[in-house]
Amino acid sequence: MKKLRQLEDENRRLKQMVAEQAFDIQALKAINAKNW
Repeated sequence: MKKLRQLEDENRRLKQMVAEQAFDIQALKAINAKNW
């Protein structure tokens, strides 16, 4: 049961990282679009 809890915590952390990276990519695309 403890292992499941650890996996859930890690999964939540990884999902947060992916969301942040997706946001960064959108921001970079927006900046890049303005420069062209």
